[in-house]
Amino acid sequence: MVDTTINRQELLLKIQELDFFAVELNLFLDTHPTDVQALNDFKYIIETVGQYKKLYENTYGPLLNFGDACVTGNTWSWIAVDYKWPWENV
Repeated sequence: MVDTTINRQELLLKIQELDFFAVELNLFLDTHPTDVQALNDFKYIIETVGQYKKLYENTYGPLLNFGDACVTGNTWSWIAVDYKWPWENV
C-alpha cells in the first residue's frame, strides 16, 4: 500500500529506492530466471513504484519530460509554475 502522507522529498526518495531495488532484482533475474521469489518481488516492486510515481505526478507534476503526465487537458504541464526548481530551494 502506498503511503500518501509523505512529503515531496520523502516521495522522491521512496521512488529512487524502489527504482534501485527494481534494477538490482532485474540484474539478479538475468542470472536466476527461475527464482520465483525474486520474480514475485520484482513484480511487487514494479507495481509499487508505479503507484508512487503516479502519486508524485498527480500531486507535483511530471517526473520525466515525456509521457501522459505532461499533458493536462489542452495545456503542456512540464514546467510547474507553482513550484521552484531544485536549485531555487536555497
